[in-house]
Amino acid sequence: MRVLSGVQPSGTLHIGNFFGAIRQFVALQSEHECYYFLADMHALTTVQDAGRMRSLVRELAAGYLALGLDPARSVLYRQSDLPEIPELTWYLSTVTSMGLLQRCHSFKDKVAQGVVPNHGLFAYPVLMAADILIVRSDLVPVGKDQKQHLEVTRDIAASFHAVYGREIFTLPEPLIQDDVAVVPGIDGLKMSKSYGNTIDIFGPEKPIRKRIMSLVTDSTPVEDPKPREGSALYQLLKIFAPVEERPWVEGAFDNGGVGYGEMKKKLFEYFLATFGAARSRYDELMADPAEVDRILLAGAARARETVAPLMDDVRRAVGIR
Repeated sequence: MRVLSGVQPSGTLHIGNFFGAIRQFVALQSEHECYYFLADMHALTTVQDAGRMRSLVRELAAGYLALGLDPARSVLYRQSDLPEIPELTWYLSTVTSMGLLQRCHSFKDKVAQGVVPNHGLFAYPVLMAADILIVRSDLVPVGKDQKQHLEVTRDIAASFHAVYGREIFTLPEPLIQDDVAVVPGIDGLKMSKSYGNTIDIFGPEKPIRKRIMSLVTDSTPVEDPKPREGSALYQLLKIFAPVEERPWVEGAFDNGGVGYGEMKKKLFEYFLATFGAARSRYDELMADPAEVDRILLAGAARARETVAPLMDDVRRAVGIR
């Protein structure tokens, strides 16, 4: 099966990104034919500084590669390196109704949050449909709250088929993974850049240690048992602790005698053990931007070979060339 997913270069990768998505992307490489793209064109709705955009794309690519995305097993590419994507976006735009786009909750949510609407934000689902349909993907990993995006893609493809009387696109199915971890931030809320509560994967140790040590906890004395319910520290320890150390985590909370400070130091140790090799690889890649660009351009070349037959079919269907 062919799997496709994209991610926006919108900031530094944090542990929620890894346990919520990247870990699953890496695992899928051994089971499926995977296409992963860096959605720099999508990011233009929020990132409108050229230098920052280039930096964010390179950091994101280096992060994914360091965390286990293998360019020999998956196709990793920049969205903007495939000019066929905006071309297909236009063809799909001509068969997409305004009503369909007006019903998309992501646009309505952004406007409700005070974001000034523009055409790019409004037409975002059509570009997303082009991303998905252009490689004839069978499966798209999505969260339960993102299923509407895929339904819109299927609707747009069906509209194209109806208008031109030809079945060209594969109608993708959602790949919803129930074992995705919900990672709490340092304040106990879901980890998110928008909340400012993240713990970064890469970067200097000292600031990361400081973030972990700032995890919000209650005032339970060292000698007393600690409440698990609603404890971000407990949830993070459960996520990071190796199997053989989980009894220690349970005992530290249930039996008392271990202070929160000691637990946070242990969490930092687990963090380094989990991401130490990836952090070293990330530093190597960031020191060699030419290698990162080479990998992305090689991925784009492979992706263009994949999309060429579909684009020939689409152009013939609409009467262009």
